[in-house]
Amino acid sequence: MTSLRSETDTMRQATHLLTIDTPGLGLREITRPVAAWVQGRGMDEGLLTVFCRHTSASLLIQENAAPEVRQDLEAFFEALAPEDPGRYAHDDEGPDDMPAHLRAALTGVSLSIPLIGGRLQLGTWQGIYLFEHRRRPHRRELALHLMGA
Repeated sequence: MTSLRSETDTMRQATHLLTIDTPGLGLREITRPVAAWVQGRGMDEGLLTVFCRHTSASLLIQENAAPEVRQDLEAFFEALAPEDPGRYAHDDEGPDDMPAHLRAALTGVSLSIPLIGGRLQLGTWQGIYLFEHRRRPHRRELALHLMGA
């Protein structure tokens, strides 16, 4: 059911920088800390934007039930953009540098998720993932922006 709001209703905004420590290469589910922050804003309807402030990590909405999905995705991107010395001109930070940029370019750094009835409208088996494309651990920063009522 769709609800209609009058022009006099006021939209609210909230922002937050969420820091995620990654152990290195791979998909890390971040649904819980993101959803917890949204719940704490007390909004019922709106839109959440999650933005990854890095060029060698990205964001995905993906299945969170079967771990094989994450394993297959990681293997696919490793094959698609392999670490191959001599293949890339850009290797300032090592052999995983340019493959990390390619993987991030292919997956994206921003997500938009509707908030309806006070809950993020992810599907039954969907989770929010930070996809770390570098081999060593990193501290990643995500900008969260929630607009709603």
